[in-house]
Amino acid sequence: MRAIVIREPGGPDVLELRDVPMPEPAKGEVRVRVRATAVNRADLLQRMGAYPAPPGSPRDIPGLELAGEIDALGEGVEDLDGKKWARGDRVLGLVGGGAYAEYLVVHARTLARMPDGLSFTDAAALPEAFTTAYDAMVTQAGLASGDTVLIHAVGSGVGTAGLQIAKALGARVIGTARSEHKLGRARDLGLDEAIVAENAKFADAVMAKTNGQGVDVVLELVGGAYVAEDIACAAKRARIVLVGLVGGASADLNFAAMLQKRIVLRGTQLRNRPLEEKIEAGRTFARRVMPLVASGKLRAIVDRTLPLERAGEAHEVTQKNETFGKVVLVIDGASGKRASGD
Repeated sequence: MRAIVIREPGGPDVLELRDVPMPEPAKGEVRVRVRATAVNRADLLQRMGAYPAPPGSPRDIPGLELAGEIDALGEGVEDLDGKKWARGDRVLGLVGGGAYAEYLVVHARTLARMPDGLSFTDAAALPEAFTTAYDAMVTQAGLASGDTVLIHAVGSGVGTAGLQIAKALGARVIGTARSEHKLGRARDLGLDEAIVAENAKFADAVMAKTNGQGVDVVLELVGGAYVAEDIACAAKRARIVLVGLVGGASADLNFAAMLQKRIVLRGTQLRNRPLEEKIEAGRTFARRVMPLVASGKLRAIVDRTLPLERAGEAHEVTQKNETFGKVVLVIDGASGKRASGD
């Protein structure tokens, strides 16, 4: 089979299309014919040698999410609801790595069924962004109707997912980005208040937009100096969930303000969780998020699609941070849909 392999740590040019051995499913696993996969920041870090794949995942083939068809079955394979999988079932899911390939073996209980009418391209853009956003904002931070949430990098894959989930729950959303263009597109998705974050400063603007009350939840996708500003504009008993570190891995924090406001600051990561925790996150995604996708209340935001062999170009445009939503790599027929009733 064909796969994108990281030749050595480095820039996008180290991504090579190669023929590699076909994987075979063991007990509890299925093999998926991958039709599309999406590019994530973790892929860029893995390519640079800064974020190795977890045990059990290919060390030199990136890719955290996939959409495709079940091609082969191991012994005793069931979905999240205990139903049997079959060859040809259309699936999507979050994996530890290896999705930049024509085939991938995954644990059967980590996959969700694709709704009829959803393309492989759109499906591939859903698992990482929507699982991450829902897990951080709702499962961990308890976001609920009537809350105000601050979402940084609101034009990113996780940012656009978090925005849609928050609006579906009845929350008010304040979003930041470094360009007015991205904020304008986020307004089309329901963004209530937009802030251009210049020099990592936004707390005063957030306080002005909340009449001095601050925000209840922060989906922190940037890290670095942003966290200090989060604390400054957080409401009493606010929950800040740190997901990304593109802005840096350290910051000077005001612990006195954290104590006074009783703020909860949490860090989270999906990729390195134990299998059972990944299965639970997948179950929540399948039961809470996918019905909203099927009904049209949530949708994938795809900036562009590129063929698998142009993975290096996909990494380049993602790294420039000029995209809105996800960059998707397609593999043979990924744009096809199955009409309802087919």
